[in-house]
Amino acid sequence: MYYIIVIVLVLIFLSLRVVKEYDRGIIFFLGKCTGVRGPGLIILIPIFEQMTKVTLRTITMNIPSQKIITKDNVSIDIAAVAYYHIVDPQKSVIAIENVHDAVNQISQTTVRNVVGRFSLDQLLSQTGDINIQIKDVIDSHTEPWGAQVTAVEIKDIVLPDNMQRAMAKEAEAERERRAKIVAAEGEFQAAEKLGQAADLISMHPVALQLRTLQTMAEIATEKNSTIIFPAQFMTTVQEAFATLKGDSTKVK
Repeated sequence: MYYIIVIVLVLIFLSLRVVKEYDRGIIFFLGKCTGVRGPGLIILIPIFEQMTKVTLRTITMNIPSQKIITKDNVSIDIAAVAYYHIVDPQKSVIAIENVHDAVNQISQTTVRNVVGRFSLDQLLSQTGDINIQIKDVIDSHTEPWGAQVTAVEIKDIVLPDNMQRAMAKEAEAERERRAKIVAAEGEFQAAEKLGQAADLISMHPVALQLRTLQTMAEIATEKNSTIIFPAQFMTTVQEAFATLKGDSTKVK
């Protein structure tokens, strides 16, 4: 009687399973799938029923770096990362042998095929759109396996050394071009404003004298020993000499 009780307790212990909130249990009765159980405490019929656990959490999968030739025949190394989760636990166990390895392999193939359709400039400028295309292609393959890809991101693009030098020279030339354009625009605006100032001063001659006095005041604060003869002063002196000369001629 004691042995029977012990055997019953052992069978009960072996039949109890705890499935966590983020897991599901696929139940097989004599090799036939009977459904999905969990989460919580479940009871299995010893010997006749077996359970395979499947996680429903999002899985982060690194797509290894691989050499890819772009549309414009540039050889680059690309590494990416994919995020996916199981939406149908029963399919992920029955439809395919190892869903995680399958997603990894199809991701590497898809990245190589999709990136090869674009040129290097498109790859660098349209990374977001390319990520979406890669995700859609992978998701179409993984849907029959009960897995859904939520995102794919290209995280690293390694260019050849000669291409890096060429791009650096191109970027430097572009910056120099922009600097020259900005300098030319500044000269044009300065010349335009100087022309407007000259027109305004020609309409108001006194303004030139006031500007001259202001300049003299600025120079006087730093160089007190400097003597300045404004152009207006020299003109006045010449007029004075001419007047004196004329008066002396009349007196004779």
